[in-house]
Amino acid sequence: MGLLSLLDLIILVTGGLSVIYQVVTVLVGLVNKPMPFPQSPKDKRYAILISARNEANVIGNLIASIRANDYPQELVDIWLVADNCTDDTASLCRGLGVNVIERHDTVHIGKGYALTYLLNQMNLRGVSARYDAFLVFDADNLLDKHYLSAMNDSFHAGYEVLTSYRNSRNFSANWVSSGSALWFIRESRFLNNSRMVFGTSCHVGGTGFLFSQRIMRRNDGWKFHLLTEDMEFSLDCILHGDKIGYCGAAMLYDEQPVSFAQSWRQRVRWSKGFYEVFYYYGYALVRRAIRERDFSCIDLSLMLCPFTLVSAARIILGFVFAACGFVTWGSQMQQVTGWLTGIATYLLGMVVLAAFTAVAERKHIGATNKELLAYCLSFPFYMLSYVPIAFVAVFSRPQWKPIVHHGQGQTVSGQKASDRPVITAKAGA
Repeated sequence: MGLLSLLDLIILVTGGLSVIYQVVTVLVGLVNKPMPFPQSPKDKRYAILISARNEANVIGNLIASIRANDYPQELVDIWLVADNCTDDTASLCRGLGVNVIERHDTVHIGKGYALTYLLNQMNLRGVSARYDAFLVFDADNLLDKHYLSAMNDSFHAGYEVLTSYRNSRNFSANWVSSGSALWFIRESRFLNNSRMVFGTSCHVGGTGFLFSQRIMRRNDGWKFHLLTEDMEFSLDCILHGDKIGYCGAAMLYDEQPVSFAQSWRQRVRWSKGFYEVFYYYGYALVRRAIRERDFSCIDLSLMLCPFTLVSAARIILGFVFAACGFVTWGSQMQQVTGWLTGIATYLLGMVVLAAFTAVAERKHIGATNKELLAYCLSFPFYMLSYVPIAFVAVFSRPQWKPIVHHGQGQTVSGQKASDRPVITAKAGA
């Protein structure tokens, strides 16, 4: 078998498996709502971990939503690392009764390093041992009032690592925010929810996740510093045999980028992070999949596999072979035609996927029907931008940069964030 034929076979098999799996997860997610967990005693003690860099505009609302939860507040402590802040985030949070640790390090930049510093300080002070588990949020998040109780039920059910439902607080801002929001809502309903039905492991998605005291001790705090530290953490858990659960009843609202330039920068970093994770963990995933017959490893391998790059490499290599006379130009132009046809089919599939997501999760999406129709039609163009992003990420060296949050959009009560004041309490208030 020639090199081109081998590449064609690899793309056909892995790409075909990925498409079939995605179709199955959508169908399963359509007919199965998130699995309920038995109501459990509210007796676990939790530490809320937040990394914030100049987030005075929004952090007060997250703290207020945590305090408004129906879980016993005496069992919930908030720990915030003020990461290289130049505003009054630290003093504001201290005034709201938050445990604040300030960090000043302009060399090791990123959420992963900030969480490492925060947990290291908690361990050194001897306070981390008092908690049964730790929950991680971003400063712009808002929590549903039942969030902590729902996660507590799931934790009692035996899951030592949990992810939750990631909704959007500014879904209808524009086509960029809606594209990102639809992707995360799809991930909750049609991916992690379906994995729970299959009995396989889910993966952590950036914010709104829990890990137990045992997991923290095993990692000696937090040891994940790649560009996508959430995926790195997920793979480490799976390779250790931990099954990550999904709690669909625990809903958080996340502010999505509204600027395409900001979204582009964020997704280039994510794509580069996926390449890093695939490079460092890909072999171990495949090995465990074979030795342990662990489908979660196959699932995550397909998720991380850089299909766009492999397909592009195949076409470029085909042109080189044609120029050298090893194959005909006609045969390689057929490959290009097939690739373009695949992209067109993919775009159509994205419209269908967005529509299914909108219908299945309509009651959770803060948008009118007219807006939903428009954003379902724009969703394929948002996803198509991942094609150039995949190439840019190969040659770029993206660094973690803070995203400016304004606290705009839907709140947990259904109000607009702009209709209610941002909490701006000062230290000592």
